[in-house]
Amino acid sequence: MDSKLPEAHRLKVLRSVLGAVNLGMVVVDADGRVVLWNAWMSRHSGLAQVDVVGAELLAVYPELRGGRVDAAIGQALRDNFPSLLSQSLNKAPFALHANAAAAARGERLQQAIEITPIAVEDAPRHCLVQIRDVSVAVAREKLLREQTMVLRSQTFADGLTGIANRRHFDVAMEKEHRRAKRAGAALSLLMIDIDRFKAYNDHYGHQKGDQCLIQVAAALAAMLRRPCDLMARYGGEEFAVILPELDIEQAGRIAETIRARALELAIPHERNGEVPYVTVSIGVTSQRPQAPVDIEALIGAADRALYDAKKAGRNRSAARPP
Repeated sequence: MDSKLPEAHRLKVLRSVLGAVNLGMVVVDADGRVVLWNAWMSRHSGLAQVDVVGAELLAVYPELRGGRVDAAIGQALRDNFPSLLSQSLNKAPFALHANAAAAARGERLQQAIEITPIAVEDAPRHCLVQIRDVSVAVAREKLLREQTMVLRSQTFADGLTGIANRRHFDVAMEKEHRRAKRAGAALSLLMIDIDRFKAYNDHYGHQKGDQCLIQVAAALAAMLRRPCDLMARYGGEEFAVILPELDIEQAGRIAETIRARALELAIPHERNGEVPYVTVSIGVTSQRPQAPVDIEALIGAADRALYDAKKAGRNRSAARPP
């Protein structure tokens, strides 16, 4: 039995295959005219095959002229050079849409495009353009990036106040300490403690205590203007502020501004002694550029300075060198 299929039957099979594949297929000749436009392209472009075949591709899509797709087709026809266009750099060069509603909104399919030169017997070289819809994959990658950012923020943010947490502080302190030593720069540290916070919690309740922490943290963190400055919740009612490239005098002035801002909030605190509002005490320290110390020594000096401020009556700042 003759196993060869008649030419007409083979053409029917080929047309069926081209209609069934789930990607766009366009073939252009040496003059850039469309000789094949499959059903996928018609479905997502809104352009029927009969209206496109025989027309120049750049007349159908003028916006492609001079772009990466135009250049890649030229390379394929002229130099027999195939191209795979980066989706991140060529997100949606063809005006292709998921449906009529998406087209009305101007929402294009995200596209991965492969351009392949084709040798045609007894004819100049042709070029095959394959277009895949990668919208789902792109959306998935975007979601994963967003989820990663959320997880990262949760990892480095305090769950109650929203400012940096202790882990973030440790990472930032390590980085800034290395940078200060490498650059021969100053590095200052503030340790801030809400005065008589246990008495506040006992008197007003833990819910009010949490609100107090949130309010104080937001107000004080908002005072830091430089991107390199960092305020973190160090633990309980204690906060730490990293101030790169500032000496102890500059850090002391910032500490006094922070202390005054906390008092300006006028949060009632009947158990706070002479001042019936929430106040903070601040310890200040700084390593000199010519005499760097380790991180533990810097934190220890700030803690001792904070103790000095508490011992001197609270609602004040005190400074100690490491």
